[in-house]
Amino acid sequence: MKALLFLTLPVLLAVPALAQAALPSYTLTLHNGELTPQTLHVKAGERFKIELHNTGNTPVEFESTSLRKEKVMGPGVSSFVVVHPLKPGEYDFFDEFHLPDARGTLVAE
Repeated sequence: MKALLFLTLPVLLAVPALAQAALPSYTLTLHNGELTPQTLHVKAGERFKIELHNTGNTPVEFESTSLRKEKVMGPGVSSFVVVHPLKPGEYDFFDEFHLPDARGTLVAE
């Protein structure tokens, strides 16, 4: 029994990591109030990850009320958010610490 557990435990631990690695990924760079790109195009009906990179020298807050996501990051920090499958349409996002200019759109197609 212990041998079986010893052999299957690494496989069970690897499954969530493999599922995360399979997510489509999109990159968003936040730099002192500038968002690059300002428009992200994603596939509708598919779960995905947005990789966030704060390359500026001030804190940022990625936020989207329509996606129900929020992430605060210090200067030089990278992180990510996972977004549930979306219906086709446009969804807003912004850097709340650098409004009114730091706004973008996510387009699910």
